[in-house]
Amino acid sequence: MKKTPEVFTFSKENEAKIQEILQRYPEGRQASAILPLFYLAQKQCGGWLPGNAIEKVTEILGLPVIRGYEVATFYTMFNLTPVGKYHLQVCGTTPCMLRGSEELFRACKKRLGIERGQTTKDGLFTLSEVECIGACVNAPAMQINDDYFEDLDSDSFLRLLEDLEEGHKIKPGSALGRQGSAPLKEEA
Repeated sequence: MKKTPEVFTFSKENEAKIQEILQRYPEGRQASAILPLFYLAQKQCGGWLPGNAIEKVTEILGLPVIRGYEVATFYTMFNLTPVGKYHLQVCGTTPCMLRGSEELFRACKKRLGIERGQTTKDGLFTLSEVECIGACVNAPAMQINDDYFEDLDSDSFLRLLEDLEEGHKIKPGSALGRQGSAPLKEEA
């Protein structure tokens, strides 16, 4: 499992990205860069945002540390504890639930032996229930790390898990192959 780094420092590559991000904000308004800087820190830490990274970002932005914690704990996109290599974020809002998200949770429990909020012993998968991810028309939907997967059922979900376990590249998008939010094609 990923441990909290004793001291958090941004990589040289990310230091350059920080300067690029800060230039997008008017003078005196750089504190608004807190979200992209947290996201950058979380990516560097393998998918989670340790406390010393929050402190580093607030230091860069000249903000009180408590303000950083207020922001980081408000947004569910920030993981304050380590997550697996593959963070399975299944949408649990009404459209996804009506179209089968509970089936995905059951399939995950059966295949991986984990429930919401848990990580596999090998650190490969973490399962989370999230609020709307904005793909209601293609429900049920989920996010794996930064990629969206839609029109899932237990079979397509299990194939994704198998491919990830075997180290195969997976293709984001609709499991049914529909383009964007196009209607389902009726068989003639």
